[in-house]
Amino acid sequence: MNRAVLLISAPDKIGLVHEITGFIAKNNGNIINLDQHIDKDTKTFLMRVEWDLSTFKIPREKIKEEFEKVAKKHNMNFEIKFSDYIPKVAIFVSKFGHCLHDLLYRFSSGDLPGKVVAVFSNHKDFENLAKFYGIPYFYFPITKENKLEQEEKELEILKALDVDLIILARYMQILSKNFVEKYENKIINIHHSFLPAFPGAKPYHRAYKRGVKIIGATSHYVTEELDAGPIIEQDVIRVSHKDTIEDFIKKGQDLEKLVLARAVKWHLENKILVYNNKTVIFE
Repeated sequence: MNRAVLLISAPDKIGLVHEITGFIAKNNGNIINLDQHIDKDTKTFLMRVEWDLSTFKIPREKIKEEFEKVAKKHNMNFEIKFSDYIPKVAIFVSKFGHCLHDLLYRFSSGDLPGKVVAVFSNHKDFENLAKFYGIPYFYFPITKENKLEQEEKELEILKALDVDLIILARYMQILSKNFVEKYENKIINIHHSFLPAFPGAKPYHRAYKRGVKIIGATSHYVTEELDAGPIIEQDVIRVSHKDTIEDFIKKGQDLEKLVLARAVKWHLENKILVYNNKTVIFE
C-alpha cells in the first residue's frame, strides 16, 4: 500500500483536526494512522497523519500544493513524505566500529528502511567491511589544517549521491557550522550519557573509577552547539561493583547500538517532528 505522511506543527486552536482530516476525507483518502500531541506550555499543536493513496483524488505531485491552502489559513508548518520513497543514507565512522557493524546489518536485512550509499571515515579501518556490503568507502584524513577543505569534498559527494540522512556512528570529529547547516535535522549522532560529568577521552574508565551505577546512551540531531541538538532517544543500563571496565565498555557499546538504531528507524519512518529544539516521537 502506497501511503502519504503529513507531519504538522501549528499554533493550537479549535478545529485543526477537522481541517486536516477533512482535507483527506473529501479527497477520498483513507486514514491509516493518526497521532497528535499538544504542547500546553507553548500552545503548539503537533500531528502525524498517514493515509492510503490508492483512492486519493489528488495526484501525489500536487498534494503539497493543495494542502498549502489549508496550511496558510492556520499558520501550519508541514512536511509531506511518501512510503515508497527509499531514503539514501551515508554513515560517518572513525575507529570504533560497533555501531557501523550493527547499522550495516540492519540495513541489509531490511530492519531499517533505506539504502546506505556511502561510508565516510577519517581512518581506513572499515574499508573492507564496506566492500563486503558493496558500499563505496570514502577516506578523508582530518587535521586542523585541512578540516574545512576535506568537508567541502565530503559535501560534494553527499550532494552528488543525493543523501537524505547522515548517521554519525561514533565519528570522532566535530562538524563545522557550514556542514551542519546544509543538513538541518538530517544528521543523527550517538554518544554515551555521561556528559557533562565525564566528557572527553575515556569516559567509561573515569566513570568506572567513580563507581557509577548507571550508564546510558543518547541519540540526537546534530546542531552547531556540540551535543546540544534535539534528543531523539535515550536508554540506560545498570552496572555494579562486580563489573570490570571491559564490562562497562561492552554494555555501553551494546546500548549505543540499540539507541542509535531506534533513532534512525524512527527518522526513516517519518515519525519524528522537531520543534523548539525538542522532538515528538509519534507512534
